[in-house]
Amino acid sequence: MGKLVWINGDLIDADKAAFSVYDHGLLYGDGVFEGIRCYDGRIFKLDSHLNRLFDGISALRLTDLHQAKKFPYTQEEMATAIRETVARNVDCCPEYIRVIVTRGIGDLGLNPKSCEKPSVAIIVDSLTMYNMEQANGEVKKIKAIISSVRRNSIDALPPQIKSLNYLNNIFAKMEAVDRGVDEAIMLNSDGYVVECTGDNIFVVEADGTVVTSPTRAGLLPGITAGVVRSDLVPQLGLHCEERLLTTVDLYCAREVFVTGTAAEIAAVSHIDCRSVNHGQAGKVTTDLYRAFQELVSSNAPED
Repeated sequence: MGKLVWINGDLIDADKAAFSVYDHGLLYGDGVFEGIRCYDGRIFKLDSHLNRLFDGISALRLTDLHQAKKFPYTQEEMATAIRETVARNVDCCPEYIRVIVTRGIGDLGLNPKSCEKPSVAIIVDSLTMYNMEQANGEVKKIKAIISSVRRNSIDALPPQIKSLNYLNNIFAKMEAVDRGVDEAIMLNSDGYVVECTGDNIFVVEADGTVVTSPTRAGLLPGITAGVVRSDLVPQLGLHCEERLLTTVDLYCAREVFVTGTAAEIAAVSHIDCRSVNHGQAGKVTTDLYRAFQELVSSNAPED
């Protein structure tokens, strides 16, 4: 059986699944999405991802422009649809789930009221994030640069909305690709570290304190980052805090690592040609990676 994609309530062959060219998600990036990881049929942090998705739907007013019309699916119905789509694609070894919600089909103008109802899709597929160094199941390693592309200002586009418009991130990613590295670290207009193009970033200081940037710096609060910060770091007897970080904090850190649905936990071995921890994954990063792998391989609830 081939891959199936869920679109607006129906499961369709992947090679026939499509949105209209008049969909405002395509025309203007007007919508939100979630990337969710699946481990042996278990969907990781499904409720957390759906909470963020529905927050984005609310923030973008994807349904209330027409006399407070409700979103066509409840959060519980979306969870059921995601589980069904995973189950129907089990022969394809599903690892990654992409949920897409657009404002829907409208006209070529900007007015969102031309869109009568949202379009919703669920894609299940395998996943490749980086060509990361990894040996014998140990911590993956990536190389990064400090991007010249500044993160969108929070007063222009709220970072908590995981919108379909990723041009800001793509410009930074292109810079990383051109310079032959895996990832680009983005700063805000004040020069503080925000996040990478697809991951949150953490540093480990000399005393073992784990530090990450606060939301006010302009980052998207990650689901994996939340697990690391609230669950795994305390589990290892360490302390995590949010603090504004500069490039010097990155260059001088004992360890640097990134977190994300696709990347999971990966060590940053080099930043701007400077090695971090002699190019090796440090003890804290390694311990967090192993704790994360133990968590996702367990039979714990989805959320």
